[in-house]
Amino acid sequence: MQLSTKGQYALYAMHDLAVHEHDGVRNLKAMQGIGVPMEYLEQLLGQLRRAGLVKTVRGANGGYMLAKPTEEITLGDIIRATEGPITFTKCVEDADNCQGAFNCPARPVWVYLTEQIDMLLNTITLRDVLDERKFAQPERKA
Repeated sequence: MQLSTKGQYALYAMHDLAVHEHDGVRNLKAMQGIGVPMEYLEQLLGQLRRAGLVKTVRGANGGYMLAKPTEEITLGDIIRATEGPITFTKCVEDADNCQGAFNCPARPVWVYLTEQIDMLLNTITLRDVLDERKFAQPERKA
């Protein structure tokens, strides 16, 4: 299971907006250093705006800014805004379209894993992502 580039790039964009949160509005040109193609970045920012995570400012000095404080935006919010519902398997999302969903011995496991992943993503905020120490791995001893 892998997160698509959509989710990854959305996090890059949100991280950039968070880093520059106190600088005011960020235009697309200022954000081009995050490594996301401009057309794709604009589409993602549109999705994030529709989800209420980003605000747009129109005009000559227009651009994008966070719609909420970094501690109120979770990774779950960002991923759902760009990827859709977080599910481990299709049958968890739509059991009616899976022939054996209700007789499947593995379905409770998939539901549990989906709930756990969703819960974890909802506990990690954009503020946490800014704190590089939070996710630092301990040094391994050889």
